[in-house]
Amino acid sequence: MFMNMDNNRTFKNYSPEEVDRFLDQIIKQVERMIEDNKNKNKEIILKDKRIEELEKALANTRNVHEKLAHYERMEGTLNRAIMMAQKTSDQIKSTAHRESEIILEDAKRNASRIVNESLLKAEKTEMEAEMLKRNINIFKRKLRGLIQAQLDMVDDIEKVDF
Repeated sequence: MFMNMDNNRTFKNYSPEEVDRFLDQIIKQVERMIEDNKNKNKEIILKDKRIEELEKALANTRNVHEKLAHYERMEGTLNRAIMMAQKTSDQIKSTAHRESEIILEDAKRNASRIVNESLLKAEKTEMEAEMLKRNINIFKRKLRGLIQAQLDMVDDIEKVDF
């Protein structure tokens, strides 16, 4: 606008060259501001994208924390189950040990009883065998006595004259 004016002319005491220079400065400042604004908008877009990425990362982190908490609960449950299984195993071992001791004691008692019964039977059999020997000896003596008496009778018959 001011360019169409003469060089010497002034508008309300403003020189057109000064106004042009001033406007050039303003245009440069506005262009810088527009460029800065564009750069700021690019930065904002980049930061918005970064915020989205961070929000996704945060969501993933929360998800990981939830899974971690879940796995920690599972680990605790498994640890309790293992402890309970160990305790049960120890109880079973203890019970089995006690039962084996009881069975062993019963077996020893039964063995002692069987040995005692066998000894008693052996003594009884030995006594019966001794009794049998005595009876056989008595029978032999009586039989000898009878045979001797018979032989004596035969001898007496021979002494008799017919």
